[in-house]
Amino acid sequence: MAVLAVLIPMLMLGVILMLGRYEELLLPLRGEGDTDRPEPAVASLSPAPATPSPSAAAPPPAGTPASSP
Repeated sequence: MAVLAVLIPMLMLGVILMLGRYEELLLPLRGEGDTDRPEPAVASLSPAPATPSPSAAAPPPAGTPASSP
């Protein structure tokens, strides 16, 4: 049992290290000269209107009683 307690963590460490090497082989780092990547998305630079247009009347807030005639 003591041998397994020593060997299993060592084997797990070896597997993790091998997976790291395998990842480097499958996914090589790209250099700065690579141009096959898409351009990053850019948000619109036009500001949103601060107040709503006067033609769009806002409904009364929820819970407001209706006016009586």
